[in-house]
Amino acid sequence: MCAAEQRTASWWAPEGDAVRCGLCPHRCLIGEGTRGICRVRENRNGTLLALTYGKVAAVQVDPIEKKPLYHFRPGTHILSIGSIGCNFHCGFCQNHLLVEGGAPLVPVPIPQLVRAAREGGSVGVAYTYNEPLIWFEFVLDCAREFRKAGMVNVLVTNGFISPEPLRELLPVIDAMNIDLKSMSPEFYRKNCGGMLPPVLETIRESAAATHVEVTSLLVTGENDSDEAVRAVVDFVAGIDPEIPLHLSRYFPQHRYSAPPTSPERLAAAWRIARKKLPYVYVGNFSLEGAEDTRCPRCGGVAVRRRGTRTNLSGLSGDRCASCGRTLRFVV
Repeated sequence: MCAAEQRTASWWAPEGDAVRCGLCPHRCLIGEGTRGICRVRENRNGTLLALTYGKVAAVQVDPIEKKPLYHFRPGTHILSIGSIGCNFHCGFCQNHLLVEGGAPLVPVPIPQLVRAAREGGSVGVAYTYNEPLIWFEFVLDCAREFRKAGMVNVLVTNGFISPEPLRELLPVIDAMNIDLKSMSPEFYRKNCGGMLPPVLETIRESAAATHVEVTSLLVTGENDSDEAVRAVVDFVAGIDPEIPLHLSRYFPQHRYSAPPTSPERLAAAWRIARKKLPYVYVGNFSLEGAEDTRCPRCGGVAVRRRGTRTNLSGLSGDRCASCGRTLRFVV
């Protein structure tokens, strides 16, 4: 890691000769000179340090649809930043070089990020690529400054955070895309080294406070069955059926060599989800009609998408231009 000044972490307490981190549900007991599961929070002389505070491993400007966020500021661009580390260890991780700390870190002051976003025509900043919730202290400080500058804050996250830190962060977050990998606790334990219930609670609480979209990566042979898809859909619909759901195609990555999710499986999953949710999209694969937003009332195309190209001609503010129905959009 680079040699920039370390920052004392939030959400921890001394416990015997160690410290207990309370940021996420792992609640790691961290001995002197060691780090938590996330690899970026270290006990040094009895103080828990946030090692990656202010240190960026990836930065670029993306269409906001790449997050993916289809119903939040559609057609805009957003500065996207990430660091290293994660509190999950998914065998199919698509960003494993960042997660495992294999990317160089560069110290970047928050005012420089605000300036870069403004000068680059971004609507704000997305905390993404690795798991931003373990970057908590920096994300919180950065989000406050972007909010002061009149720009938005977006989290792309696995949702694995303790309730109290989440409540501290939510007031400065404008939109979230939260991964819901499966409704199976065993899937989370075996494939991610995590727990399902805290993720579900994060989705519930966040959806009541800010704009939320949900993504499920359909991993071949693991969570792509009709039953598994229905379970995810039922959970999302039970919170709010107008939450957008992204069904994303898996490709072999990291420790997983199963073949990519088949087009037939993606199409079947999309049809299942559309029975209960009006806003369902397929990612990482072009499926006819599965990128567009249709009005649940009249069926007209409100937003037409081709990759990250977005045509908003069927949208009038946050309403269908054809029939006037209010749609789930932040524009």
